[in-house]
Amino acid sequence: MSLEFKTRNCWDVFSSAKEQRAIASLAERYIDFLSRCKTERETVAYARERLAAAGYGRNAKGDKIMRDLHGKTLFIARRGKEPLSRGMRFIGAHADTPRLDLKQRPLQEQAGVGQAKTHYYGGIRKYQWLARPLALHGVIVRKNGDSVNIVIGERPDDPVFTIADLLPHLAKDQITKPVSTAFEAERLNLILAHKPMPQNGPMPKSGPMPKSDKDGSKKKEDAATDPIKARILTILNERYGVVEEDLYSAELQAVPAGPARYVGLDKGLVGGYGQDDRICVFAALEALLANGRAVPARAQCLVFWDKEEIGSEGSTGAKSRFFEYCVQDMAAAWEPRARFADIMLNTRGISADVHGAVDPDWQELHERLNAATIGHGPCFCKFTGHRGKYEANDAHPEYVAWLRNILAKGNIPWQMAELGKVDGGGGGTVAMHLAAYGMDIIDFGPPILGMHSPFEIAGVADLYATTQALELFLKA
Repeated sequence: MSLEFKTRNCWDVFSSAKEQRAIASLAERYIDFLSRCKTERETVAYARERLAAAGYGRNAKGDKIMRDLHGKTLFIARRGKEPLSRGMRFIGAHADTPRLDLKQRPLQEQAGVGQAKTHYYGGIRKYQWLARPLALHGVIVRKNGDSVNIVIGERPDDPVFTIADLLPHLAKDQITKPVSTAFEAERLNLILAHKPMPQNGPMPKSGPMPKSDKDGSKKKEDAATDPIKARILTILNERYGVVEEDLYSAELQAVPAGPARYVGLDKGLVGGYGQDDRICVFAALEALLANGRAVPARAQCLVFWDKEEIGSEGSTGAKSRFFEYCVQDMAAAWEPRARFADIMLNTRGISADVHGAVDPDWQELHERLNAATIGHGPCFCKFTGHRGKYEANDAHPEYVAWLRNILAKGNIPWQMAELGKVDGGGGGTVAMHLAAYGMDIIDFGPPILGMHSPFEIAGVADLYATTQALELFLKA
C-alpha cells in the first residue's frame, strides 16, 4: 500500500472495452438531456417522465413516490428494507442555472429594432452573453389560468435572438473600464424583431376591445407609434393567443441556442449550457434508476431544487419547507411513529454540485495542492462558503472516511478540492441548508471548466465516475 495519495485519471481506471462503451453510451444520453432541458421546468418534466416509466407515482403510500412543487422542484423517494427512522441515503442537486430572464414588462422599440429587456439570474459574466445566438424558453400564463409553453430558437428552421455587442471602433471608453462596469445590465436587451407593422395592415386579435375603442383606433395608434413592437405583439398573439398584459404572468428565459456538443478530437469532453448543476441531476437520476428491481437497504431520497443560483430562496428553493413537508408525509404513510428528528439525524446525504476545475490558462488562481483536475473523477468539497469558511457546511471527518471507503470498494477515482485560493475564491451550495437538520452531508460532484458561462465543459469520464459513485452511495 502506498503511503502517498495521488488522484487517478478516469481514463486509466475505466480502460476496458466494456467500460469505454458504457462511458460513450452515458455521454450520448447526457448530451440529449442537456440539449432538451434548458430550464428548471424542462428538467423536472424530463425527470418525471423517466420516473413514471420506472413506476414512481404520487401515491404517498407507494414504495416509489415523487412529488413536485410548481413544476420546478422535485422530491423523489424509494422505500427501503430498514425502517425510515433509521435514516435515508439522500442526494440533493439543483435544476436552475444562470441565465437572462425577461423583465415583467420587456417589450420596447428603439433605433429601428424591437427588443426585450432582461434581468440576469444568478452569477453571470455579462460580456459572455453578447453577440451569440439565444433561444427563448419558458411559460406564459393567461389571465384565465391557461399556460402556454414557449420554445423558440432550437429547431433548425427557428429564428434565434441575440444581444448586439458594441463595435470596437466606438469602444474606446468601454475598453478602459473594469469588466464589472464596462457591461451594464440595462443594456442586455434581446433583439426580437426588425420589420415594422404595416400602417394599414391587420391589427392583433387581442380579444374584445374597450367600448370606447370599438373601431380599433387605439391599436392603429399604437402601431403607428411603435410599429415594430406592434408586429411583435401581433406575432405573439397569432401564434400563442397572448397579449402584452399576459407577459406580466410569464417566466421567459433567454438561454444559449442549440444542442450540447462533444468538445475535442477525441470526444472526451462535453460542452453545453447549464451543466452547473444539471450534470448532477442527470447523474443522480441515472444512479437511482440503475437498480430498478432490487429493494435498497435504506430508503433513498433525491431532491432537485430550484433557486440555488440566487441563494436557495423562495418556495421552490432549498431554504423552503417543501422537503420537510414531503418527508413528514412519507413518514406518516410508511412509519407513522417515526420522528422527523430521528429520520434526519440518521440520514447521510450528498449535496451533488459541480466543482471548478483548474483552468489551464489561469492556474495561478488555484491552490494546486487543493484543486480539482478535469478527468480525475468527482470531487469532494469538505466545505464551501468563502474566505474564513463563512456560510459553509464543514463535513465531519468520520463521514468523509465512510464515503472514502465506499469509493475505494467500488474502485472509483475521486479527488478533494477547494474552490480557488482562500482569499480569492468561494461559493455556496444547498449543503448548509440540509446540514441544519443534523444530517451528515458533503458537497460532491464532477469538476467543470467555464462554470456559469453559456458553454460549460465537463469530462465524459467524470460524468461516468460520478454516476457510479452516486449509485454506490445510494446502496451503501
